[in-house]
Amino acid sequence: MAWIKFAPLNIPLNRRLQTAAVVQWVFSFLFLAQCGLLLYVWLALECWQGAVLYAIWLYLDWETPQAGGRRSPWVRSWPLWRHFRDYFPIHLIKTCDLDPEKHYLFGFHPHGILVAGAFGNFCTEYTGFRKLFPGMTPYLHVLPVWFHFPFFREYLMSSGVVSCSKQSLMHVLSQKGGGNVSIIVIGGAAESLEARPGSLILEVLNRKGFIRIALKCGAHLVPVFSFGENELFEQLQNPHGSVVRRIQEGLRRTLGFSLPLFHGRGVFQYSYGIIPYRRAIYTVVGRPIPVQMSVWASAEEVDQLHGRYLEALSQLFEEHKTQYGIQQHRHLIFT
Repeated sequence: MAWIKFAPLNIPLNRRLQTAAVVQWVFSFLFLAQCGLLLYVWLALECWQGAVLYAIWLYLDWETPQAGGRRSPWVRSWPLWRHFRDYFPIHLIKTCDLDPEKHYLFGFHPHGILVAGAFGNFCTEYTGFRKLFPGMTPYLHVLPVWFHFPFFREYLMSSGVVSCSKQSLMHVLSQKGGGNVSIIVIGGAAESLEARPGSLILEVLNRKGFIRIALKCGAHLVPVFSFGENELFEQLQNPHGSVVRRIQEGLRRTLGFSLPLFHGRGVFQYSYGIIPYRRAIYTVVGRPIPVQMSVWASAEEVDQLHGRYLEALSQLFEEHKTQYGIQQHRHLIFT
């Protein structure tokens, strides 16, 4: 059909491997949790002993996602993730050194649709985090609900993903000796509804919980901007007040996460599908904002540090935007 652009047959093997790696990742992100739940139901029906044993394990292991998780260097080093990185490709850019004797809280922006940059940079070993920031251990924090799905929770934790609950953040950022990095995608589900090519809208003005955590733990704040994150998918127009947006907001308030109506490309054609486009991602890690521990921080302290963070985030964006394809006259929009 004329309106579908099909992939050529003579694609090099390395590009086919890259596409396969991304297909696996998209499937895991969107469907693996449900598959884990179905697997547990099957166990309960066909092998109840296995279901009981896993239920006991789940009971004993329930708090692990809030206590640093259970990362697997082997899983994080799968060659699969090298192909995943090269598909876009994903780049991690450092602007200054981090002191491994301190803890840091990275605020990651923007959310995008599937936060490919956050996963590629902080949940795999193939964009050079350990070489760029020696002595530092990254923890990507996600919604606690994902750790309620049987088997999927183990897969998540193996890559260094942990819960974004207050307890989890406090655990990571309060360890003696320093060297931990908590990564939070600040805009969350609300921001994903704005994720489309060209969008610079960040849901951040009323997001101050991470500021309170940083003050409580004395963790230094670091703004991180991932150029290209919003370019990976197209999204159905959903302006505020529209029927689509009202339904999406209602689902977000009820379920805790949103359902962006997006599309990218397919496996064998470039016009329709749920595979992200091949567009480069440049994740730039900014300069730390020193934070003095304040266990009982006042609202004024929180607002002051939040303002400093927004200023640093804007400065980071302005310093690098033209280098990564954004026109000089364009600026971040905070909502």
